[in-house]
Amino acid sequence: MSDAIDNPLDDPTADPFEIAAEAAADIARLTGVERHDIALTLGSGWGRAAELIGETTATIPATEVTGFSRPALEGHVGSLRSIRTPKGRNVLIIGARTHYYEGHGVRRVVHSVRTAAATGARTMVLTNGAGGIKPAWSPGQPVLISDHLNLTGASPLEGATFIDLTDLYSQRLRDLARSIDPSLDEGVYCQFRGPQYETPAEVRMARTIGGHIVGMSTALEAIAARQAGMEILGMSLITNMAAGIQTTPLSHQEVIEAGQAAEPVIASLLARVVGAL
Repeated sequence: MSDAIDNPLDDPTADPFEIAAEAAADIARLTGVERHDIALTLGSGWGRAAELIGETTATIPATEVTGFSRPALEGHVGSLRSIRTPKGRNVLIIGARTHYYEGHGVRRVVHSVRTAAATGARTMVLTNGAGGIKPAWSPGQPVLISDHLNLTGASPLEGATFIDLTDLYSQRLRDLARSIDPSLDEGVYCQFRGPQYETPAEVRMARTIGGHIVGMSTALEAIAARQAGMEILGMSLITNMAAGIQTTPLSHQEVIEAGQAAEPVIASLLARVVGAL
């Protein structure tokens, strides 16, 4: 068990993979599910998908699991859920995301992903709410992540650890998602540190260097998932157009409202994608 004050991941001498293994053992004990096949991190706007994927067999507070922190962001529920799909696969739903801007360090940011891998999950689905740069996009639109630009200046890899990030966001899984919804567009996700929204100049920079989506999560998690040997599908809900593209001021309330409005459609889409995995 952990909290925001006393967390084993804050000990620099501790092995984060051993802590993830302890967390996975906690999940197995608390849910009664020895092994999960798929893991989903549900970002802003994606929460209702959990209701459509299958039968919930257990729901536990994330803070009862070693290394997890209390979520700091409204819209994240702070729980872990085990779901059995109609095909008999076990899905771990992560509703407890630690963002880099919270200042807890990268180990805590990627702990949920490493724990998911330790439970046995070989597929990691990462979702988020984000700002869109492509003018053709509009709030409420889901898009696939094809690649990312990690603009945080940080990495979950420690020491001389060299991981290939080619096809980090699996082409196979993107093709599968498009087989369910051929209209899905895709783009390059840019993770900024946050918590402030990007300036118009930063958005222009992101666009110039090849970005299409701006947000404050996902890239660090994806790197950790690749290190753990997982296949990754990334999806963003465009909750607003990025600064300088959108003419009105940005607000977190706008993100929440856009997510709520789009939730029925994107939840159904994600549930169908997971059902096809």
